Amino acid sequence: MKTLPKERRYETLSYLPPLSDQQIARQIEYMVREGYIPAVEFNEDSDATTCYWTMWKLPLFHATSTQEVLGEVRECRTEYPNCYIRVVGFDNIKQCQSVSFIVHKPNRY
Repeated sequence: MKTLPKERRYETLSYLPPLSDQQIARQIEYMVREGYIPAVEFNEDSDATTCYWTMWKLPLFHATSTQEVLGEVRECRTEYPNCYIRVVGFDNIKQCQSVSFIVHKPNRY
């Protein structure tokens, strides 16, 4: 029986091939449509025990389009190319983070 090659996994969508910008846009579109508040976070390490990531600017409380969020992701990629970058969606009714996925991994892995 053949097994999968050993490689590091991060979050829910990390078992899929890397997401294209179009696929990232569709995930963000879902978040905005569902009323989640998107935010961009980055961290140098993706260790599973690291619960707190640094937030890139403030959450996008009034984001109405995916292009606003993708613009912030692009800026964060430019500023921190050697960091992991993820997009999170906060549910303001339940007061919790509901969606989270990595949109950029550094080339070291």
